[in-house]
Amino acid sequence: SHNMVMYAMVAGSVSVGRLFLGGILPGFLLGLALMIYSYVLSVKRNYPKGAPFNLKHALTTLKDAVWGLITVLIVVFGVVSGVFTATESAAMAVIWAMIVSALVYKELTFREMWHVIERSLGTLAIVMILISTSQVFGWLLTYLRLPEMVANGILGLTNNPLMIMLILNVLMLVLGTIMDMSAIILVATPILLPIAIQAGMDPVHFGVVMILNLGIGLITPPVGGTLFVGSAVSGVPIEKLIKTLLPFLGVMVVVLLLITYVPGLIMFLPDLIMPVMG
Repeated sequence: SHNMVMYAMVAGSVSVGRLFLGGILPGFLLGLALMIYSYVLSVKRNYPKGAPFNLKHALTTLKDAVWGLITVLIVVFGVVSGVFTATESAAMAVIWAMIVSALVYKELTFREMWHVIERSLGTLAIVMILISTSQVFGWLLTYLRLPEMVANGILGLTNNPLMIMLILNVLMLVLGTIMDMSAIILVATPILLPIAIQAGMDPVHFGVVMILNLGIGLITPPVGGTLFVGSAVSGVPIEKLIKTLLPFLGVMVVVLLLITYVPGLIMFLPDLIMPVMG
């Protein structure tokens, strides 16, 4: 969700709440598609079955997790309802998470909490530097009229909105394989968003499409950070992981194209719950 907040900040005048709502149905579709493929693959390869579903165990697990799940509710419903801004909801969620970790789950001592704050401040400093430099970079792009030049270049290839959306997806997928997700949002949004708007995409629609594109990049070499973390944790060689991942990437791309060309899958909930006034 922090990447959506970052996109909203760079794009300007884009509601974080509408972005959160816009990501719900695509997230559900993506999860459902991956589960269906995983089930088919498991049956085909005759993987061993786990323990049968037990409602009592599920309810017990849910009861244990409910305090942590409230953190998500604070962020999403706080922003969507208008009670908090995105920044305020994040601060409230952090305070809640610290209280729950220390007093409910008893997994965090006050001494450890101080070390967590220290590490967070270091990360925050890096993010703030990235944001400040991206603002300068965005101003420079505008001054040099680079977004207009890129838009004219793409529109020179085709004026078909469907083809423009496809080109934007390909560009973002390629960028996602060689750059960090946050860096792409900060650098590419000022360039690609005007083109997307010219193609008829709502900024919320484009934002969700961008996040999914870059999410695919997280598990795509050569930079895919999540891919390398998964390899390190599981002990499975990268080359073996990549071979196994290819069909899953195909499923994700199908969902990506679906939400690109059926904007209602993204815009339905934002327009229903947080309609743009005027």
